[in-house]
Amino acid sequence: MPTFSIRQASLQDEATLCAHRRAMFFEMGHTDEAALDAMIAAFRPWLERQMANGEYLAWVVVTEDGTIAAGLGLWLMDWPPHMIGPGARRANILNVYTMQEFRRQGLARQLMDVALGWCRAHGIRAVILHASEEGRPLYQALGFGATNEMRLLL
Repeated sequence: MPTFSIRQASLQDEATLCAHRRAMFFEMGHTDEAALDAMIAAFRPWLERQMANGEYLAWVVVTEDGTIAAGLGLWLMDWPPHMIGPGARRANILNVYTMQEFRRQGLARQLMDVALGWCRAHGIRAVILHASEEGRPLYQALGFGATNEMRLLL
């Protein structure tokens, strides 16, 4: 069984973070290659900007040979005073992805533990995410519940 370590990602990991995001959406059924490419082209400068200003943190799971097996992003969102999570920021977990050959080894759970630990240590009380069908059992096991959020695409 391989040995893994977790480290905070940096801008040097940008290509992998983008590849994980693209693969995640592809595996959720978004198979239009041109649309995926356009999304990543728009995501890359956003990621660079958000990481540079400290509003997007990411962690990766690395194998002994340096392969990035999994990753997770944490977007710190400015949020108005609210009845849920009174702090000025809300955390949005996104881009949780494990490469297929490394799945079912608890890597996503380990990344979630790191991200939620970071939130607790920094006074972030409200954490949100959007779950794929495959990820939903993990998030429910960690205490996440469905909310009343609705969506309209214009």
